Amino acid sequence: MSPEAAFTSTARGDRPRVSFRTGEAQYIDERKGVDHRRGCSHDATILEVVIRRSGRRSSPTTGLLIGLVITLAAVVADAWYMTRQISGLQALQTDLAERNRQDSLQLLRIQNDLNLLALAMRDMLDSDEPYPLTAWSAQLERIRVDLDDALRREAEVAVASRTPEQRQYLGDSLAQFWSAMDRMFALARDGREDEARAQIRLSLQARQAGISTMVARLLVENNEAEEDTARRVQAIYDQVQRQVYRFVTATLTTILLTSLYVIHSNRKIFAELATLSEDRRELAQQLIATREATLREISRELHDELGQVLTAIGSMVGRAGRQLPVGSPLQADLLEIREIAQVTLDKVRGLSQTLHPSALEEAGLEATIDWYLSTVKRQTGVAVSYERSGAPRPVDTAVGIHVYRVLQESLSNVARHAGVDRAWVRLRFAPARLELEIEDHGKGIDVESPRRGLGIVGMRERASLLGGAIAFSRPDEGGTLVRLTLPLDDGAVKDDEGQHSAPAPVKHAG
Repeated sequence: MSPEAAFTSTARGDRPRVSFRTGEAQYIDERKGVDHRRGCSHDATILEVVIRRSGRRSSPTTGLLIGLVITLAAVVADAWYMTRQISGLQALQTDLAERNRQDSLQLLRIQNDLNLLALAMRDMLDSDEPYPLTAWSAQLERIRVDLDDALRREAEVAVASRTPEQRQYLGDSLAQFWSAMDRMFALARDGREDEARAQIRLSLQARQAGISTMVARLLVENNEAEEDTARRVQAIYDQVQRQVYRFVTATLTTILLTSLYVIHSNRKIFAELATLSEDRRELAQQLIATREATLREISRELHDELGQVLTAIGSMVGRAGRQLPVGSPLQADLLEIREIAQVTLDKVRGLSQTLHPSALEEAGLEATIDWYLSTVKRQTGVAVSYERSGAPRPVDTAVGIHVYRVLQESLSNVARHAGVDRAWVRLRFAPARLELEIEDHGKGIDVESPRRGLGIVGMRERASLLGGAIAFSRPDEGGTLVRLTLPLDDGAVKDDEGQHSAPAPVKHAG
């Protein structure tokens, strides 16, 4: 179609229509019948799946908190139980064992005094003794005082299991014994020693033997109480030990169940994350592919359709100017219109190349990079030093467009954020990979910042889609170094028609 025919077709309303709607990227090529809304609809479907799966994911925090509360409650309950048992054990040892020991000591003291009384009465009945019975009163008084003190102390530490009648019986028996002893000494002081000795033989010795038997029985009861206390203490120790074993078992069971729950939840979350990551990768690939397809179509329409219209306008204006008389005032106006049309045509072609470089399909990645770097200084004011090394290899257009976009975004970041007017670009072809480096010595960027722009995210997505890697680092001189590394396999390289011998490194400054 000639430029004039294209202009005429456009004037009749047959030109393609490009429209954008809020919420939906729509591009309709009426001439070809292509509706790019289908790609956007597919992307929206994938996005809905990602959102739905991410919203369906349940957090294990509630279960973990419940497990933690149960474990802490078990620990607190067991600690309270063991503390109570140990406190009871201490009270038992203090109240029973210690009191039994002190009670036994006082009973032994009483028993010893009773034995001294028995020996004294035996000596008093011995007819060979030259002393009167009243001579024994001082010794017996000392024994009486000691017995009363021992009896008082024994009553203070006696075990609670002893009844008041039992406690009173021992005191009454000793009181009756000393009353009989006083009557015996009264008879002796009246000179009736034979009756006094008979009183010792018939009454006092029997009373002393009965009291001794009572004290011996109390000692036996104390020994039995001590043995019972020891058994109770051992039972408490055994119960505490069993409780500790139960607690350890319950704790280990809780830990095991919690661990199994955490493992199950983590495996479930990681499986969902893997699914989401795969969906995100597919979504990113579809979005990037749709974007590139849309830009390619818009670029082609700008170049072919609008470019032809502007070319037709320029041709028609030139032809009209040649038909005017020489010196006509309209010739200057038509010349100005033609110049405006030409400037607009150049800008449209430049915009078309910016949206999608047609040189990428026609001349390959290296030529496209050469062309783009030659325009950077004029467009952004950044001078670029370019170095190419290694044996050039023809790169597939689907791979080359991503390399070109990374280069474009990196130099755009240098122009907008670095605050410098110089950058370095290095393209290296290795036997199995391609490396692209963009370096500047400006302010630098924090790629780990949560406020990083979408450009860095987009570059990482492009590298990931190609199975490569992109790294952001700070060179020694400061600034930012972007390094893109891509594998060059059979899918990334065109036919082997373009295998060349390795030339010397190429350098030029933009």
